[in-house]
Amino acid sequence: MTTEELAALHARCFTLPRPWSAPAFAALLDSPHVFLLTRPSGFLLGRAIADEAELLTLAVAPDARRQGIARDLVTEFAATSRARGATRAFLEVAADNAPAQALYGATGWRQAGRRRRYYGPDLDAIVMELPLDGGQEGG
Repeated sequence: MTTEELAALHARCFTLPRPWSAPAFAALLDSPHVFLLTRPSGFLLGRAIADEAELLTLAVAPDARRQGIARDLVTEFAATSRARGATRAFLEVAADNAPAQALYGATGWRQAGRRRRYYGPDLDAIVMELPLDGGQEGG
């Protein structure tokens, strides 16, 4: 996927947090620590530095949801992060995004904290963690 395609899909999936632009994707992808996983209708952007990984964003086209694409991407994220030396992973998800929280919970992620007003004055972020070093499959 091109950075323009990533930005267009991200805009179809997010209004809050604000969708990322093509230049924002390009800047992230210039980092040696950032990796992109893709499927025809979705993508995941991750970062692994030292022993920690971060799931930066995950987007699946609205008409392609509930087909296992996000689950496959999250599982591949865990394997890729492990291969890059990470022993644990983190993400933030909007407190009102129940479908995403359910997906992450079903793939082994657990709530580790909360960031008040992370996405704005009325929307917190749930911080989730996934251990990667104990045989955890991440999906």
